[in-house]
Amino acid sequence: MSTPQNSHPRAQSSYGRVPTRSLLVGDVDFAYRELGPNDGVPLILLMHLAGNLDNWDPRVVDGLAARRRVITFDNLGVGGSGGSTPDTIEAMARDAAMFIQALGLGTVDLLGLSMGGFVAQVVAAEHPHLVRKVILAGTGPAGGHGIDRVPALTVRATLMGALSRQDPKLSLFFTRSSGGRRAGRAFLRRLKERADNRDKDISLTSFRAQLRAIRRWGRQEPSDLSRISHPVLVANGENDRMVPSENTLDLAARLPRSELVPLYPDAGHGGIFQYHAQFVVSALEFLESPA
Repeated sequence: MSTPQNSHPRAQSSYGRVPTRSLLVGDVDFAYRELGPNDGVPLILLMHLAGNLDNWDPRVVDGLAARRRVITFDNLGVGGSGGSTPDTIEAMARDAAMFIQALGLGTVDLLGLSMGGFVAQVVAAEHPHLVRKVILAGTGPAGGHGIDRVPALTVRATLMGALSRQDPKLSLFFTRSSGGRRAGRAFLRRLKERADNRDKDISLTSFRAQLRAIRRWGRQEPSDLSRISHPVLVANGENDRMVPSENTLDLAARLPRSELVPLYPDAGHGGIFQYHAQFVVSALEFLESPA
């Protein structure tokens, strides 16, 4: 296992310029990036379906990293990370916990988006000692309404995007209104700001494994969310087509120590990207408040 060099202060940078690092855990490498101040509880970002390091909105990462140490990483088998991609959320959570522990971090905060939110719930429930606070965005509990239909919806949008030469995230993450389309196009432009050392796209094999994991999560028995005793901030757009927004309200109602961000208007699955400035303020206030 390699040891990351995190004992010295890091120079301030932007997510578009920060280097990609590699951490050997067992016999596989995790690709990751980190930026922000070197003190305080680190914030680990858990990625959505098919996402790699370059799919995090730089405005969200840079905004959070202005005051927090932020770490993003590729799931196993995705982008620059080695190994094979698990086909269960529980296995992804074990990998995430293994990565966190290999970094030598005693306690972390989690921000999980969509599939990453599923993973965050399992990490918090199964490894409570690792976690201080959790942010769940555009996500839902096991067995949540409509989650088992995410794979079919995603495949259709991907095929339509290929035919129309349009990124499927535009239709999956944003509303069809003029404001939603503008926000989606601006988001896609931001994702291209990093010009050098970009991450690899997800392979078809890994994509299929993640789709199976999400389908299983959606068909599981409802989660016992009372097991998650950590403070949790819950956020989403008011019109999420992928993980229906009622799941956000369900999470907020069932988590013992939850705080709900009012659902972002005229926004969907990518609500935290569309309203990145407001989300960063809410997230930092939550993370910096007394536990």
